Amino acid sequence: MNSQRFSQFLDTMDALITRTAHEPTVLDDAEAALKSLIAVDDWLPAEYAKPVAERYQTYSLYVDPQARYSVSSFVWAPGQGTPIHNHTVWGLVGVLRGAERCEEFPLPGVAEMRCIHAHHLAYGEVDRVSPSIGDWHKVSNAMADLPSISIHVYGADIGSVQRSFWDPVTQHIQPMISGYANATPWIAAR
Repeated sequence: MNSQRFSQFLDTMDALITRTAHEPTVLDDAEAALKSLIAVDDWLPAEYAKPVAERYQTYSLYVDPQARYSVSSFVWAPGQGTPIHNHTVWGLVGVLRGAERCEEFPLPGVAEMRCIHAHHLAYGEVDRVSPSIGDWHKVSNAMADLPSISIHVYGADIGSVQRSFWDPVTQHIQPMISGYANATPWIAAR
């Protein structure tokens, strides 16, 4: 396992977030760094890549001490996916293993909650989310017989951010705090 690769990614993110808060610049530069990180699959420890039958897993890999950004692995068994949800902060999703399907939705209350665009994310591809460019989506494993893993980078400690999901039963937005599957991040301090 090459944990140095992940440490170098964190160094790049620290420098970027210290240099600017301009979202378009952060997204461009962080996307380039994330693509470089996921281009080589030799750094993620096995315990942060384990699917669980009951639901997809979100493992905290790193949370900036000032909560300016966080990095997590999402692990999807076949057939697993999220509800329709938002983020409230900028984010990047990069596929490390397998593939994902992303369905985008309009802002609730603006239009009916129907998918307005769907796309496939293959290994090595990165997707963006943000309230300024589109924040409501549903993500699922696009592989019928294998797990998929994506690395997510968000502009806050996403596991503690008050966010929302769309409840299809009540047809209303419900509050949520997603949390993480693990109690402490992989890299707790730097």
